[in-house]
Amino acid sequence: MPRKAAKYHSLKKIRVRQDWSRWSLFHLANLRPPNVATRTYFQQKWTAKSETRAYHGEHIREKKWRRQFRRDLPAVVPMDHKYLARHDGSEQAAGRGAGADTQDKPRVPAMTPYMQMTYWPLERRLDTAIFRALFASSARQARQFVVHGLVKVNGKQMLYPGYNLNPGDMFQVEPSSVMFATGAPKTRSAVARRIAAEKRAASSEAYEKAKADKPSSTPPEPMPSRPEPTPAELKKHMQSIMESVKEVLESGVGAKDKQKLRDFRNTIRKAISLWRTASPESVSTLDTQYAFLQSRLSTPSTDASAPQTPGPPPTSLTDDETGQLKAAFDRLKAESDYDSTWNKRDASKPYMTPWRPRDYMNAFAFIPRYLEVNQNICAAVYLRHPVARPGLSEVPTPFPIETGQLAFNWYLRRR
Repeated sequence: MPRKAAKYHSLKKIRVRQDWSRWSLFHLANLRPPNVATRTYFQQKWTAKSETRAYHGEHIREKKWRRQFRRDLPAVVPMDHKYLARHDGSEQAAGRGAGADTQDKPRVPAMTPYMQMTYWPLERRLDTAIFRALFASSARQARQFVVHGLVKVNGKQMLYPGYNLNPGDMFQVEPSSVMFATGAPKTRSAVARRIAAEKRAASSEAYEKAKADKPSSTPPEPMPSRPEPTPAELKKHMQSIMESVKEVLESGVGAKDKQKLRDFRNTIRKAISLWRTASPESVSTLDTQYAFLQSRLSTPSTDASAPQTPGPPPTSLTDDETGQLKAAFDRLKAESDYDSTWNKRDASKPYMTPWRPRDYMNAFAFIPRYLEVNQNICAAVYLRHPVARPGLSEVPTPFPIETGQLAFNWYLRRR
């Protein structure tokens, strides 16, 4: 996508683009049929051509598209199975000297939007097919993937975005690139944290290297030093603190102390989620806070002579409720285990982790009929060329039928 997004997505002049963005969503909401009251036929055709070309292959030169334009538009006419089962074809000659006129009502099939298939040759392009298969957030990004050698066609690397797919061709995109393209981008704070972590790691490595290369005249005296704990050990220590806090909460404490312990538990949970960048100083701070909270706890007296006030009777659950609660806990645990295997927080990834879909994706998340997509391996098969059917055009387009007709007539005149 161009850097000047405000110029590429003009809010004054509606230009719907092939990308997932808030500007495209805004222009789709404000799209209207062409105005035929105050414009000549030539002006209507030129406006329809400019609007449709801004969406269909705007990264292709006009001269190149005109060479690909075809006046014949592929379409299919499905047969009515009920009519074929009821008749054998002899009724077509009824009333022509061979029999009586038919009394059946004339069958009026739905209109076939032929002229919505004007840009069907562009759907064969490799970059357009990648965008239609939801492997990229824009057609330009799909083109970039192809040029950078991240796409294979039938198992071989393909570097030409304009490669025309044939029925049966399979194309595959690098899964990490697909996750980057369709995942939420990193915020500035996440990027700053990653850069700071890399700088700390680089400075520590440089310091250790300089210390190792520095010549020493006298051998250093061996000093008993405690080895610095690894991030995994710090994580285990923080998890042990979390378990201790849970035990204290279950032992029965006051309401104010319980609230303080819950806030401290949330702090530990955030520290555990960032365990890769944790330092011993931060863990020691958590130990100090926990020791301070333990010293301030107002636990109830356990003396047998102290008067005990009767509390509310414990609520008992039925067998069905117990089973539902256990199933919910098992499902939650399975989901957390699944997320921990692949959707972990990783500062080295160029997209937001844990991974989540890109904003404004749901409005454009559809796959055409002529593609068979496997999202698990980021591969798709180009089944056949798109066709027009009664009441349906398989070329995805946001424009009404009137605009498609005017655009087709513009290119038909200049063929």
